[in-house]
Amino acid sequence: MRIGIVAGETSGDILGAGLIAAIKEKYPDATFEGIAGPLMEKQGAKSLFPMERLAVVGLVEILGRYRELKGILQKLVNHFYQNPPDVFIGVDAPEFNLKLAHKLRQAGIKTVQYVSPQVWAWRQYRVKKISQSVNLMLTLFPFEESFYAKHSVAVRFVGHPVADVIPLEINKQEIREELKLPQDKEIVAILPGSRGVEPGADPG
Repeated sequence: MRIGIVAGETSGDILGAGLIAAIKEKYPDATFEGIAGPLMEKQGAKSLFPMERLAVVGLVEILGRYRELKGILQKLVNHFYQNPPDVFIGVDAPEFNLKLAHKLRQAGIKTVQYVSPQVWAWRQYRVKKISQSVNLMLTLFPFEESFYAKHSVAVRFVGHPVADVIPLEINKQEIREELKLPQDKEIVAILPGSRGVEPGADPG
């Protein structure tokens, strides 16, 4: 089985690597190519372009790299037209992946989007375009499955992999001791995101 797969940032790389591992358990001979990060590459995925080239946001940065992003999109389209995979999976990065999936589906290639854009929160009109772009939506949260089912989009709730890592209950005292934090102080954390800038890679 040949699988096209594209992730556009670190969080997508984590999700993509887990997905590849799960697929390989059922299909050990499956091959993966597209755009992958280091974790996906460790699972055997072949990356045709550096993943970090998709991790852009902000109008200024998008405009500055519009031609590059559009070029990457077209090269991927051409590659998959010439070497059709059994299925294409877009991992998050919906602005990029849904455009790619739309073109591939028009060519008769089955397409899947893993991680839904937040259409249930805003711009719900995008559901129609999503239904034209993907054969199947894989969601992280159960309410997303209900949302897509209501809009007649093929969907399956697969759960969030972090749920298998983080315990339901934690001992705050033990964690504070482990991190050498005071027990009686309020702690504020500043946590970096997975991109150098915030999202929006939209090649048009």
